[in-house]
This record gives sequence, C-alpha cells and structure tokens, in this order.
Amino acid sequence: MTKDYDPGAFPPFAVTVDLAVFTVREGRLHVLLVERGEDPYKGAWALPGGFVRPKESAGQAARRELAEEASLSEETVAGLHLEQLRTYSDPDRDPRMRVVSVAYTALVPDLPEPRGGGDAAHARWTPLASARGLAFDHERILADAHHRIGAKLEYTCLATTFCPPEFTLGELQQVYETVWGVELDRPNFRRKVLTTPGFVEAVEGPPRRTGGRGKPAALYRAGAASALHPPLLRPEGRHT
Repeated sequence: MTKDYDPGAFPPFAVTVDLAVFTVREGRLHVLLVERGEDPYKGAWALPGGFVRPKESAGQAARRELAEEASLSEETVAGLHLEQLRTYSDPDRDPRMRVVSVAYTALVPDLPEPRGGGDAAHARWTPLASARGLAFDHERILADAHHRIGAKLEYTCLATTFCPPEFTLGELQQVYETVWGVELDRPNFRRKVLTTPGFVEAVEGPPRRTGGRGKPAALYRAGAASALHPPLLRPEGRHT
C-alpha cells in the first residue's frame, strides 16, 4: 500500500454489471429479463447482472452472472460477444448503497430457453415493447443498449446471422425492420445491400418461393465482409 494512503478516508461503494441481451424471435425483438428473487425490488423484472467479486474483472463478472441467472452453460456464455455499453454511476440508483454499474450488451442469433438461477427467481425472453417497469435504472440501460445494437446493424454485417444460411433479401430486410422499428423501402434497401461490397453473395440454383403471390425470390448467403462500407444507415422519421 502506498505510504500515507488511507482507503478508509473514502466512502465505500460497490461495482456491479448489468446485461442487455437481445435476440429476434417470431419476427419481434426480445430482451432477456430475470425476475428478482431478493430485495430490493423482489418480484420485479430486471436485466441480468450482479456484483463484481474482488478477484474478477467486470467482463468476467458479466459472463458469470449471465450463466448463473439465466442458467446457461459456461460454453454458451463464453461464445457470446459482449460489448461494453457504458458506466452508470448516479448516486441514488441503488437503494442499498452507492453502486456503480458497468453495462454490457449483445445481439445474439439464438439462445436456449432461459431458466432462473442464482438470485433470479425466473428468466425469460420478453418482447422489447413489453419490457416496462424494470427494477433500478434498467429501462434507461435497455434504451441505451437498443440504440447501440441498432447502430451495429448500420456498420456491420450482423443482420445476416439472424437469417437462414440461404436467405432472401426480404428476410434480411425484416431483421433490420425488427431491430430498428422502422419500415424500409424495398427497392432502396435491395439496391443498398447489393451495392455494398462483401455484404451478401448470390446463391446458385433456383429461387425460393415466399409466402406472397409474387414470383420466387433469389437466394443469398452472408458475404465475406464484417463491416459495411458504406454503412447502411437507418432512415429518419419512418418508425412503425
């Protein structure tokens, strides 16, 4: 310890992690929520998370808490790309004591049906539109995370991971519309996708008939690119 440094001269505070994990299910954007099994906010729904232990990093705590509270295997959680969102440090955000939270977010193609574990009574995938009345400041964290993943679809090829291995441009468009909450112009979307290098590549063979009355649609697969140049920016003022 540094000479003349007295840690007792500073008020103690805790560090926690919170996770906003999204997926697309049945054509709607869902977020992973847990029902709190302990006070404060016992019985309320919240984002998965918990306290950082003395011998672990925030990233390690995030994966541990996600595995515990959603009853997911360590292998499943280890394979997720968790992106640090921001730090939340308002003095009164937790009624127990001063708590600073490091929030993480992820947009995942699919996960097993979650079960409660740790200090979470239950866990479930909840449509984003229904995620209201959350504990602590988790609605604020959720809104910030939703904005972040929307931006990731603008600059990366992440949307293709939510489609079948071979997909139509209509299916890809539906992913964007689901996450962004906007209605996209079909010809304009098609033009942008096909002129973005490495975004998608055509699949040889017959087209696939979709549910509509139109002609069968051409099939594509994910291209070699990981980032979009130029980005596929969401339109302004066209929310559904």
